[in-house]
Amino acid sequence: MPPRKRTAAGQGELPGVSSTKEIQDILWKAADKLRGSMDAAQYKEFVLGLVFLKYVSDAFAERRDELAADPELAAIPEHRRAAFLEEKDEYTEKNVFWVPPTARWDHIAENASSAEGGVGKLLDEAMDEVMGANKALTGVLPKIFNRDNVDQKRLKELVDLISDARFTGHGDRPAQDVLGEVYEYFLGRFARAEGKLAGEFYTPASVVRLLVEVLEPYEGRVYDPACGSGGMFVQSGKFVASRRGKDHTHDIAVYGQEANERTWRLAKMNLAIHGMDPKGVGERWADTFADDKLPPHIKADFVMANPPFNMSDWARKTDDPRWRYGVPPQSNANYAWLQHIVSKLGDRGSAGVVLSNGSMSSKQSGEGEIRAAMVAADLVACMVALPANLFRTTAIPACLWFLTKDKSPQGTKALNDRRSRVLFIDARTMGTMLDRTERILTDADLEKIADTYHAWRGTKSAKDKGLSYGDVAGFCHSVTLEEIEKHDYVLTPGRYVGAAEVEDDPEAEPVEERIARLTKELFTHLDESTRLDAVVREQLGKIDG
Repeated sequence: MPPRKRTAAGQGELPGVSSTKEIQDILWKAADKLRGSMDAAQYKEFVLGLVFLKYVSDAFAERRDELAADPELAAIPEHRRAAFLEEKDEYTEKNVFWVPPTARWDHIAENASSAEGGVGKLLDEAMDEVMGANKALTGVLPKIFNRDNVDQKRLKELVDLISDARFTGHGDRPAQDVLGEVYEYFLGRFARAEGKLAGEFYTPASVVRLLVEVLEPYEGRVYDPACGSGGMFVQSGKFVASRRGKDHTHDIAVYGQEANERTWRLAKMNLAIHGMDPKGVGERWADTFADDKLPPHIKADFVMANPPFNMSDWARKTDDPRWRYGVPPQSNANYAWLQHIVSKLGDRGSAGVVLSNGSMSSKQSGEGEIRAAMVAADLVACMVALPANLFRTTAIPACLWFLTKDKSPQGTKALNDRRSRVLFIDARTMGTMLDRTERILTDADLEKIADTYHAWRGTKSAKDKGLSYGDVAGFCHSVTLEEIEKHDYVLTPGRYVGAAEVEDDPEAEPVEERIARLTKELFTHLDESTRLDAVVREQLGKIDG
């Protein structure tokens, strides 16, 4: 890291880039340097791995400066000060990762040109040292820099660019918050760059926020069986911090599983960056159906998931105890995911699941019977039809399933009794287009949907706002299980919410007068058409003559 400058007042001031936007721009240029020499998934690992290493170095340096500025340090004999600044506990007790001397970014930047074996070897060794010094990062950081297919000259340029990005010194904003924003920005940019392949690690931010805003995970266990890069967990932590303060983010414990090794690494780093326990996503990547890693005794208070849509290549066992409501077909794992999630819920647990629209009405291979059994068991609380184009990575229309084990008032919570009822919300007309192909749900959209659910359920947040529920034609409708049965257990919101009411315009033309006027205009046009037809025929006859 460049040396610290001093102002006249003696305040520390680091040179280099300061704003989050500038950091994002610099790092995206860094990604571009490698874009042509490797595939998108690989350069994502390269850049995010280096960003993480730079972050832990910056955070370490920030903590070291705090220690050095402590007046009590002046009372320590000079020969002991350096040793004090290298005491590991002084860092780890503040949730700062310990960074060994040769893994610190200033060492890497200074030796990138002259290191024996090249900068790639220096970086791989640094990753090894950081993992060795921090058990939570064991096996997480990428060691992919010292390879034959890596252009070491470009890698050196990449290190130089990242050296200009500083994650500390942003006023009262800690390095963790700044890097968290940068990391999420990059996940979104990489998702756009990778297109369809990005679906395995990235759920659009507005969809994640909607799940969290509806479920309100203030405390307890949060589980995601297809956790990707950990976005559901990060947003849950942000939700708690925004409502109850950062000190309460540890009121939730996260548990997740991811089948893709590279994506699992991203999730580990993402949790670490946001101050959440990386152990929550397991010691190793694994397939949820073939090797369920969540211990049977752990039941979730909240489940949030965006599993792969309509997956046909999955580990299916017909005698799996998770299939309480019917054996899912090999051709589609949608109802395997739903039943797996139900099996993980506690007695009063709730879940929000993103699935393709087909899951609401499909009757193929026994899916209709499974859906009917789940509805009859009163597990479905709310169905939300989402607008098109929310998922840049797929054109398949999506919906949200909100499941719950208990729709009763739940004692002192004094919720509305919603047993044997389901709320349907049609949000297909909501959202705004970011560009030609991508739509997002706005803050107002998220609030409207979440408030509607909370008012229906009678939550504390709804009572605090003075909200009460009422059906709104074309948007929401509370439906009995008997009515759903009459519709053959199809759960498409559009079937239940009806058409939106159109307000009468006092200046509008009366219907009878409008019909009469349009009829007269139609006959006039038909007469004119007949006249023109006769003229054309007459002229054609002259040509033939």
